[in-house]
Amino acid sequence: QVQLVESGGGLAQPGGSLRLSCVASGNIVDFAGLGWHRQVPGKRREMVAGITSGGSTVYGDSVKGRFTISKDKDKNTIYLQLSTLKPEDTAVYYCNGVRIVTADGNTYNEVWGQGTLVTVSS
Repeated sequence: QVQLVESGGGLAQPGGSLRLSCVASGNIVDFAGLGWHRQVPGKRREMVAGITSGGSTVYGDSVKGRFTISKDKDKNTIYLQLSTLKPEDTAVYYCNGVRIVTADGNTYNEVWGQGTLVTVSS
């Protein structure tokens, strides 16, 4: 069973920074992509950033130049550095994984974490 657990959310001031972490567990040997989405109540979930196992990255237009995604393969962890935060960045941030392969040969096509709340307010 693959699990994704996010941490690092909280309250930040406009212009401030936060770092989110997502730890993937479950004897993972490979994955196609890991990333972050966010959602505000009443709105569609929005792609924030993604990273492939090879290290290629992609960002949503609203966060380009402000957020940075990275991974630590040894720790099975991805990070999202949020900088120059704006009130409109307030949302629940979800970690997700695509085509995660485990040591027992199973492939999990899509896995989501439980989310962590980021609030940007003065």
